[in-house]
Parts: sequence; C-alpha cells; structure tokens
Amino acid sequence: MSRLSGHTWRTTIRTTTLDGRSYRVVRPSKPVSTASLHENALGPQLSVHQDAARDLVAAWWLAARSPHSLIHLPLRTSGHVDGETGARPLDLVLLHHSLGFRPADWKTIRARTGTGGSAHTVELPEQLFPTLTREHYDAAHHREHLDDLHWTIAADTLFVTGSRAAFELDGPQLRDLVEKSPAFLATRPDGHRCAELSLGTWRFQRRNRNPFTYLHVQLCETHR
Repeated sequence: MSRLSGHTWRTTIRTTTLDGRSYRVVRPSKPVSTASLHENALGPQLSVHQDAARDLVAAWWLAARSPHSLIHLPLRTSGHVDGETGARPLDLVLLHHSLGFRPADWKTIRARTGTGGSAHTVELPEQLFPTLTREHYDAAHHREHLDDLHWTIAADTLFVTGSRAAFELDGPQLRDLVEKSPAFLATRPDGHRCAELSLGTWRFQRRNRNPFTYLHVQLCETHR
C-alpha cells in the first residue's frame, strides 16, 4: 500500500482584492506535468500520474479545510495529453462554498495572481478523512440531502464547490486510488483504476440547482 500519511505538497500563495473582497489563491509551486483535465459527453475527465494523484488528494483535503482559499491546479498547460483528440483542456479550482466566489470573476483573479507568491507546504496527516459508514453514503442519496459538490465551467476552468462534509464524502475514493492502486496494478498491469466523484444534484432530489455528473479521475495508462 502506498501511504499518503506524511506526503508533502509544496505550494505558493497569492492574495488579491476584487470589489473590496480579498481572495487567497493556492497553487502548486511547480508546474503540473503529469495530469490533464477535459470535458466530454460523459462529463469532466481527469487523468493523473501517481505523483499527481497524491497532490490531487492534498488539494482536495486542503479545500475541505480552508474555507478562505481557492485551490487552483493549472492543468491546461501541463503538456500531458491522455484525453480525446481535440478535447478542450481545463484547469481545476476547488473551493469551499462559504467563500461565495463568482466563477465569472476568475479570469481577473487568475491574471492578478499568476506568478510568484509565498511558499507554503501542506503535509497530510495520518487520518485524511473521517471514517464513513454505509449510512453516510445512503444519506447522500436522500431527497433532503443538501451537501452536494456544485460544479460549473468558466474561463476554461472546472470549479468544484462544496462544504467540508461534501468534500470529505468523496475524499476516501481519491485516497484509495493512490494507496491501493500499486498492489492492484502489480498483478494486473493493464487494469483500469479510477475514482468517480459525484458532482451536482441527483435527479430524484427535490431541488435541481446543478445538473448531476461524475468527475472521472483515472490513473493514466502511460505515466503510472
């Protein structure tokens, strides 16, 4: 098992102000070269190398616990292609819903915080996400459930927004993708390893604020 405990993710932090509000943007300190994100008819498709998958878990964990930050993974220019020919490349931004951020403002914020920043290291703890029971997952499918991960695409960026509970509900899938895949692939080198993260509102729920889809995160075939 490839343990995530103690994994460090080096980032930079830039802060800017727009319309009287301050925004804190967290990015990887080095360019991401082994991950790519695009959208197709099935929804958002994220392909990651094992190292990039570890950093994605760190970003997901941080988004749940940092309600004042926009966690930006600049994947459009990664140079890593593992999607459909001609597919539109996307960046990824993870953020807490309490920030109340408008994706329409992202192009301005992105331009103002594009380079530099103060260095910051994220270190993952022993227990990344709370232990969830079957009841937690069943509750997410009830009509009264409110803790969805909201998603939208703007300025060539996929935004995933939600509460701490919403991020933590899907977090174990990402953790298992990293920690359990090496043993699986050791015996089945051509096997498919992925996580399917629920985005939006289930069709049978009473409200229809956001169309339902999956963020399909696949351990890429060529850069394991």
